[in-house]
Amino acid sequence: MADTKQGRSGRAPPNIELAGRDEQEKYFLTQRGEILHVLREVIDARDPVTAYFGEGGEFLVTILLDADERRVILDCGGSEETNRRALAAPRLVLTTTHERIKIQFASGPLKLVDFERRPAFRISLPERVLRLQRREYFRLTAPIGNPLRCSIPLFLGPAGPDRIDARVLDISAAGLAILAPPEGDLLAVDRVFEYCRLELPGAAPIDVTLRVRNAFQITRRDGRRVRRYGCQFVGLPAQAVQAIQRYIMKRDRGSALR
Repeated sequence: MADTKQGRSGRAPPNIELAGRDEQEKYFLTQRGEILHVLREVIDARDPVTAYFGEGGEFLVTILLDADERRVILDCGGSEETNRRALAAPRLVLTTTHERIKIQFASGPLKLVDFERRPAFRISLPERVLRLQRREYFRLTAPIGNPLRCSIPLFLGPAGPDRIDARVLDISAAGLAILAPPEGDLLAVDRVFEYCRLELPGAAPIDVTLRVRNAFQITRRDGRRVRRYGCQFVGLPAQAVQAIQRYIMKRDRGSALR
């Protein structure tokens, strides 16, 4: 059985409230395959999971034992009293951290079942899972063989180029880094560019708004000078975040299999 802790702080721990904030809605996974992939990673790593319940902020620490398209199996806690109180709760919030990524989801009541000849808890597969990375967003280095491209409109008209077609060096749900010719101060730090077009292999182009956060010059081996720009996504819609996360997860999964 998993180790069990119990708290009565008079209010739910702060991290329960995070999942309800509007700015985090775009980080929810809603596709069943993606949810299963994330939960199975937690299972394989045996990451401790904290299940919060009750008005008083009670909780037990457990682990996930199994997951399929219908249900998730959790280990029982070490305290019979806490297990009994958890079973009586109409709703729980489960949270864990896997490779510095916060994972959180809500569930309905627990059901007591037998799993591999021992008591366990069962819940339905969650319909959505929060997968949240803050400053440590997982950044994927873009592949060289099938490069990502980002087209940035400059709106200079006849006085100069109206778009820059830049190669993407790395990407995360928070932003990307691009490599582009040095065009004076056209991509100045803190400048915002709307109607940029990000092209992901196997997906429809995504319209994004970019804010340039940093820039520095690089001299390549052939002597050519280019600039690397670190850019932040601004107001990225939830659908676009999910498309980028799907691409990152697919590439990361493929790399792990090689």
